Amino acid sequence: MLDVLVQYEAEIWRSIGETFVMVGVSIIAAVLVGLPVGTLLFLCRKGNLLENQLVFSILNLLVNVVRSFPFLLLVVFLIPFTRFVIGTAIGTAAATVPLAIIAIAHYSRLVEQSLIDVPRGVMEAAVSMGASVREVIFKFIYVEARSGLVLGLTTSIISFISYSTIMGVVGGGGIGDFAIRYGYQQFKTDLMIYMIIIMIILVQLIQFIGTTAARVIDKR
Repeated sequence: MLDVLVQYEAEIWRSIGETFVMVGVSIIAAVLVGLPVGTLLFLCRKGNLLENQLVFSILNLLVNVVRSFPFLLLVVFLIPFTRFVIGTAIGTAAATVPLAIIAIAHYSRLVEQSLIDVPRGVMEAAVSMGASVREVIFKFIYVEARSGLVLGLTTSIISFISYSTIMGVVGGGGIGDFAIRYGYQQFKTDLMIYMIIIMIILVQLIQFIGTTAARVIDKR
């Protein structure tokens, strides 16, 4: 088995790097866009600070539609859009487009659920003290929900890694694509098992870090 690993060492490291790029872009999209979208979904719900049924219905529908797509079909469906945005529909950069979109939808829903779990009294107390909407969000709701937000992001990252294994369809590369092309299709079972082990270790490490961070920042 060691001989096989040495033979494909360069390709293995490249596939790991491609996975990190795809997952990294997904995380950025989730935090920069998914977090605000999820927060807006929460705030626009009936009885909340920015109650707006129209905005809530539109955002809720968009999130549900994206999350309802089987990811492989979403990748294929977005090829024209990906080509328009990136200039090509093939490669690691192109693979980040559908991954970023599913990341936004996935994390925004988890954010909404985490904020819903915040005791309503926290928001009411903040409003009674004269806090602005911005202050209610950043100084009260996010602080109270920070543990859930971290756990939600951890769950999302693990999902992004899983989604990235499909990106070989558009030449996105990554660990999963390498395992299929070099391991399964070339009947190198030992190589495929090695890549699966890498994926398992990566997921376990992320879960451990996320769970530990959530426990540390949870002061309740």
